[in-house]
Amino acid sequence: MTKGVTTMQKLTSKQLRFLRALGHGLNPAAQMGKSGYSDAFRKEIDRNLHDHELIKVRLGSAEDQAEFKDYAATIADEASAHLVQTIGRIALLYRRRKEKPEIVLPRAI
Repeated sequence: MTKGVTTMQKLTSKQLRFLRALGHGLNPAAQMGKSGYSDAFRKEIDRNLHDHELIKVRLGSAEDQAEFKDYAATIADEASAHLVQTIGRIALLYRRRKEKPEIVLPRAI
């Protein structure tokens, strides 16, 4: 079984809006290079999610938008993160830190 969002609670639309607002001013924390989805890229995403909880990732390998969204969802799933939003070639990922989370999400009703 793969790890990922399936083992995490789904975010509500209110929580997603909150995270999109927080992520608006962020610069991409990780950018996929010529080597594609390498171990170094995976580690960079994992480290940034641990440090910041909410990050933007720039991806450039997908040909069309539908393929890009599938690719971004796969990356989020492998990182045990929520795919909050995709805009162009940018994906916004969120993973709550287990110890001392910085981001306090609005309560789910």
